[in-house]
Amino acid sequence: MKVAFVGAGAMGLPMARLVLRRHPVTVFDPDSARTAQLAAEGARAVGSAARAARGAEAVVVMVATPAQLERALFGDDGVHAGIAAGATVILMSSVGIDCVAEAGRRLEALGVRVVDAPVTGGAVRAATGELTVLAGADPGVLDRVRPVLDLVASRIAHCGDRVGDGQAVKLVNQLLCSVHLAAAGEALQFARTLGLDPAQVLATIESGAASSFMLSDRGPRMLDTGTPPVLSAIDIFVKDSSLVLAAAREAGAVTPLTEQAAALFSRARRQGLGRNDDSSVIRMFQNAAQNP
Repeated sequence: MKVAFVGAGAMGLPMARLVLRRHPVTVFDPDSARTAQLAAEGARAVGSAARAARGAEAVVVMVATPAQLERALFGDDGVHAGIAAGATVILMSSVGIDCVAEAGRRLEALGVRVVDAPVTGGAVRAATGELTVLAGADPGVLDRVRPVLDLVASRIAHCGDRVGDGQAVKLVNQLLCSVHLAAAGEALQFARTLGLDPAQVLATIESGAASSFMLSDRGPRMLDTGTPPVLSAIDIFVKDSSLVLAAAREAGAVTPLTEQAAALFSRARRQGLGRNDDSSVIRMFQNAAQNP
């Protein structure tokens, strides 16, 4: 299957690398250094999303924000300008229900099939092909692109037949991730304040009832005395928690814990940490302890 990747960042690059093992891949990203890495491994790097989509049977779009998705799909040199009717666009960005549903309608009007397929698992699992795909799509359309998705995911969860159903489940996922991330930073700083070795505390509690993926994955980076590599930026959680809160307001849901976590991420961004790894959120609790 001829596959295009639009977006080769922290998630898209390792995913494209895995797909490249089995299928020819054409890739576009505004950062040419990213596409150069994939080109060195056999991908074809091009200068626009339109050129990437031309001739592709499946186009994977992995960008960070609704604005980026709009440009990638419908900008002057966007996917729409190159894709052929009958091809399938796999929207793997986490950008909210309404955004993806509208993009799906516009693509389907061009005769393009659409799979709403946000993922969970982070950059670590993107590199190993162990992501979980949260798919919203007609089952027949989803089956057409399983050969691609099976290379990047250990589980493909069919969340519903509508484009947007995957985004809805991802919002529930991100509500929990936001709260768990904030709680992990608070807990490890609490351990330090009690005079404990937080690394030893982490090793002790992560196998018990208080364990979570966010604690085990981000915890070591939270305790790193250097600057951890940016695997997922705080800005991503500013965006994702905002999407959760917007959907909650529309649905009439009560989300006080997410509101607190979102406020914490926004405060971290205002203090210049937005582009830092999200494990840096622990600094907010460290700063509060030093400046009560």
